[in-house]
Amino acid sequence: MQEQTKNHRLIIDNKKSVEMTGVESVLSFNDTKIVLALVGGGKVTATGSGLKIVGFSKADGTFLATGEIAGVAYGAKSLMQKFFR
Repeated sequence: MQEQTKNHRLIIDNKKSVEMTGVESVLSFNDTKIVLALVGGGKVTATGSGLKIVGFSKADGTFLATGEIAGVAYGAKSLMQKFFR
């Protein structure tokens, strides 16, 4: 088993899939919203339509979902707000 760290990586591929590392658990999900808990604290929310969890490994913290990705938000801030403070 790979040791989990507080670091994570987020990849959004052509607004059709979202892949993350450093995920501790899936807090909630439906076809329009997925809420994830990150290793070390914090939450990430992916929104869109037709969202499906394709893979999640608690052992190594990897997560993959497909669908029409509309946005990703850390906590209460959107990804863009986090980058452009």
